[in-house]
Amino acid sequence: MIATSLLAGSLLLVLGCGAEHSAATTGAGSSAARGPSQPVSHTVPPRVEPTHGPEPTTPKGHTDHPRRVRWLSAKPSKDGRSLRITWWSGVEPCTVLDRVTVRETPKRVTVTLWEGPSSKARDVACIAVAVQKVTTVKLKVPLGDRKVVDGARP
Repeated sequence: MIATSLLAGSLLLVLGCGAEHSAATTGAGSSAARGPSQPVSHTVPPRVEPTHGPEPTTPKGHTDHPRRVRWLSAKPSKDGRSLRITWWSGVEPCTVLDRVTVRETPKRVTVTLWEGPSSKARDVACIAVAVQKVTTVKLKVPLGDRKVVDGARP
């Protein structure tokens, strides 16, 4: 008996609040003009899945005021004729790989990454998010025992 009274009271409270809210939001004065309340639906953005591994990138050139960027790793290919360079960067067109310079000597290979904002993009907004990128550079002579050095580090 008490449970039935409690349930009936709760139902009246919910229905009464919904009708009052409906009249207030529609601005209608009579209950005939209001009609039944409609459920509100919310759009949920699709889930963005993280990519597996760094984003492959090639030098694009045409950046404004390119600067040196430190890289994380330089992994030689099996034959030693190229290096796979990985680094943290930003999103394009605000952060674009302009060029990669490679200086080879008998004892070391110095790789320098150059990035900057694209000179083609004007009045754009980019989100501040880190993107791991990778690029491959070819060597004139196989790496062998030479040391690989980051040209952006002092």
